[in-house]
Formats: sequence, structure tokens, C-alpha cells
Amino acid sequence: MIFDILENADRYLALHKGFVQAFDFLKRPDLQELPVDTYEIEGERVYAMIARDPGRKKEEALLETHEKYIDIQLVLAGTDTMGWKSKSLCQQPVEEYDPDTDLQFFADAPDTWLPTASGRFAIFFPEDAHMPLISAGHIHKVVVKIAVNYP
Repeated sequence: MIFDILENADRYLALHKGFVQAFDFLKRPDLQELPVDTYEIEGERVYAMIARDPGRKKEEALLETHEKYIDIQLVLAGTDTMGWKSKSLCQQPVEEYDPDTDLQFFADAPDTWLPTASGRFAIFFPEDAHMPLISAGHIHKVVVKIAVNYP
């Protein structure tokens, strides 16, 4: 898991081939104005989802993991207090991993909370269980999905 501000994004470009395209999208000058939708960046290998969602309470959410995709979650407005826990320490699966949705949920409590305000991002790898959208207000954010097996 990585937590940083968008101005430092170039430090992470060498970590994965898809990060160049992902951060290019996140640095678009019109990003704030894009409507809620899914945006193809490089087919199914790199794509973005713009969301405007009400926050939820910690007790109403579950940790989630993905095996096929890395998430870069950038908050555009509001504060998303994201929970984190190493997947290897999760012991309460709610269900088996679903390869069609690339999701598995866990009822474990996060070990760490990351108050993520506008301009900050978190990168969640497959080993990172995360709990997004925790807020008392609304959250405007973009999630870029990067295929782990990017050719």
C-alpha cells in the first residue's frame, strides 16, 4: 500500500508498466469536471471510474481485496477515511473470491485508517485489504484499475 499526494506520483512510475497511463489520466486538467462514468485508458488493462458517492459508516462496510487489479484511489473532493489491513492477516472471509467481479470481502477490522483528503491517493495492491468510502459526507473520487498481469 502506498499513500501520498498527487504531486509525488512520478516517484511510483517504475513500480508497474500501467502506472504511467494511470497517473497521466489522474493528472488531466479536466479531471474534476468529468461526469460519473467508466473511462477506458488502455482497454481492460487500465481504466478509470469516476464516482460521487455518499460516505458510509465503518460498521456498515467490509474490507475488500482484488487479485486481478491494482487500485489507485484519488480523492477529488471530501475526505475518504480508508481502512487498511494486510490480506495475509485477514481471518474472517465473508465469501470466497469471485473472479468475475475480482472481489473478496472480509469482516476483519482494519489495522490502520487513512484520512484521504482531496489531492491525496492510495495505491492498493492484491495483498492490501482496504475499506473505502468511509465518511460522514459525500466523496468525489476516481479509482484507476491497473491489471496486475499487464503485458
